[in-house]
Amino acid sequence: MSGRNYAAFSWGKSCCTGETGTPIAELAGVSSWLAIVDELYEGAWNAELHRFRSPYAFRGVGCATRGLTSTLARLAGSRGDIRKLEHALLRNFRKYARTDAQGADSTWDWLALGQHRGLPTRLLDWTYSPLVALHFATENPADFDQDGVVWSVNFVEANKGIPRRLQRILRDEGSDTFTAEMLAAFTTLREFEALSRDSFLVFLEPPALDQRILNQLALFSLMSDPAGSFDAWMEAHPELCRRVMVPARLKWEIRDKLDQANINERVLFPGLDGLSRWLARYYTPSNGEDVDGRFDPSDPVSAQLKTLPSTRGRDKATSRPRSRASRRRSGGTGRAG
Repeated sequence: MSGRNYAAFSWGKSCCTGETGTPIAELAGVSSWLAIVDELYEGAWNAELHRFRSPYAFRGVGCATRGLTSTLARLAGSRGDIRKLEHALLRNFRKYARTDAQGADSTWDWLALGQHRGLPTRLLDWTYSPLVALHFATENPADFDQDGVVWSVNFVEANKGIPRRLQRILRDEGSDTFTAEMLAAFTTLREFEALSRDSFLVFLEPPALDQRILNQLALFSLMSDPAGSFDAWMEAHPELCRRVMVPARLKWEIRDKLDQANINERVLFPGLDGLSRWLARYYTPSNGEDVDGRFDPSDPVSAQLKTLPSTRGRDKATSRPRSRASRRRSGGTGRAG
């Protein structure tokens, strides 16, 4: 992902106040799936390249009140030395994962592999794809009664605040994000941290460890300080960050349309585990339907759907299969594909 010299964008939208009290650019009064998609793709035009190449990284969260805290920071809490904890985690991960980690050579390879496999690290998961981020904001039906959010950060503009040595590496490579190879000159995390007394943020493309990373267009954010707060970084750089709210009342519609666009667990998590996750969610009854497949007349969405035509085994308006009990009565199979 290259293409430097993006202009700074002025969104001209209303602002909300995050948990840190930081004003973050936000779309006011999101009313439809199309409004959300338009907002996610806003600012993608690159006048220099005459192409739509967004300078933003995206992260979807199912509940808008959840913070952007790394798994390492959550594990460390307020006790102990977070650097010692990080060092112990990585040291033991390298020791025990050696036989399953072909090609992992540098600290950065091991850090990316650990994050990918669930090890608590200072990294946060992002993606180049706004629709993949929207998937993660709507992946869990248990969160469908709460507003979600898609965070975005202008990583191209953020590069202007990193140490000059790192800027030279990006310039020489003609890139806007780092790879493990590009950071290999820093053999330890302490060498990387020593580049600046002030905490800074870079974005790292993980190596293609498996198909999941490729399908998700994965990207990691990396704080120079393991105890550094992403919320604090946003507070210091509010002009580089924004969030698109995903209202709870739109989540079923968004979820169904993402499924139809083939943005789902089966694609993003290739293999039987992802297939099982997709099927379990796909056949979850909606909030307008009870476990017997009957519509709740007190629910306005449900009442509207009841008047629409449907096809065998699924509701034509929502592309969701009817419940198991309903299929037994009609003889339908409710096939997912």
